[in-house]
Amino acid sequence: MNSKEVTKKVIKKEELFILDVRNQNDFKDWKIEGEKFEYLNIPYFELLDGVEGILNQLPKDKEILVVCAKEGSSVMVAEMLSEYGVSVSYLQGGMKAWSEYLEPIKVGDLKNGGELYQFVRIGKGCLSYMLVSNGEAAIIDATRMTDMYIDFARDINAKVVHVFDTHLHADHISGGRKIAELTGASYWLPPKDAEEVTFNYNPLENNNHIMIGNTTLSIQALYSPGHTIGSTSFIVDEQYLLSGDILFIDSIGRPDLAGLAEDWVGDLRETLYRRYKELSQALIVLPAHFMVVSELNADGSVSEKLGKLFENNHGLNLSNEYEFNKLVTENLPPQPNSYQEIRETNMGKVTPDIEKQREMEIGPNRCAVR
Repeated sequence: MNSKEVTKKVIKKEELFILDVRNQNDFKDWKIEGEKFEYLNIPYFELLDGVEGILNQLPKDKEILVVCAKEGSSVMVAEMLSEYGVSVSYLQGGMKAWSEYLEPIKVGDLKNGGELYQFVRIGKGCLSYMLVSNGEAAIIDATRMTDMYIDFARDINAKVVHVFDTHLHADHISGGRKIAELTGASYWLPPKDAEEVTFNYNPLENNNHIMIGNTTLSIQALYSPGHTIGSTSFIVDEQYLLSGDILFIDSIGRPDLAGLAEDWVGDLRETLYRRYKELSQALIVLPAHFMVVSELNADGSVSEKLGKLFENNHGLNLSNEYEFNKLVTENLPPQPNSYQEIRETNMGKVTPDIEKQREMEIGPNRCAVR
């Protein structure tokens, strides 16, 4: 079973029984999430002498998927189970492939022609975007799986002309600069996040208006510090708010990944409680991450109206400034794996090979506090 097939089961809320044969710490830290998924974690080394001991722990009436890190161990366990008559599949490419899979979903049409697509990195919780108008495309917060965006644009006969990062990412390696190099597109980055970068870029500053295509489609940059000092949101077509890692559906951005939580917590509150409050509450918020699969809509996309978030998102309803500061500076989740190396990669200071990049990104999204 490949990652696309598993993703469809997540979106459709189908049942699946997962036998995860990674070690217990890896499973506890990060697993395939599904609202109706059940799990059994038995490390592979405990099954080397046979699978007889776990047969009575496997369901007779549910689809079974064996999962490991890279595929090999799950193939062997699945073969052993098959010898006992168990109907079982294994995850093609293992958790490595799960981490890298992107599901493109159309989230809306634009007023003067064109479409907006969301790319859901289901195993990592990353969300990226492609705006298309009159044969031109802009990509926002691309992952390092650059072929997916370039191939998608080609398939819909669109030329990539602009690539944006809303901020300097710390939890995943950006593909923005590479896409720009491969396509000849302009690469944009907030200058306050780019003081240490080693490459040329276009400065993404407040009140940028950038045309995509020959229509009135524009991206209006909204400077919104808090997650990083240069974090920038986009208002697109007066319909959508691409909030980067500032605001999520069920959480808010953490301000500590550059070690400056105490310094930036005031910026984060100012952005969320004043700048965002002044915007149209009818804007549809499209974040750069999600935390849990319950945030997915029925079609697999992740979005919600800004007004609804001000009603329901706990991080937007802390009237006491002390309680807000406590939320975003204390009891924070673990920091993303290799986040400092990832920052340096996105600055252009280091260029790890592909296997090292995969290793750096292993694990869940940890950009939020809730």
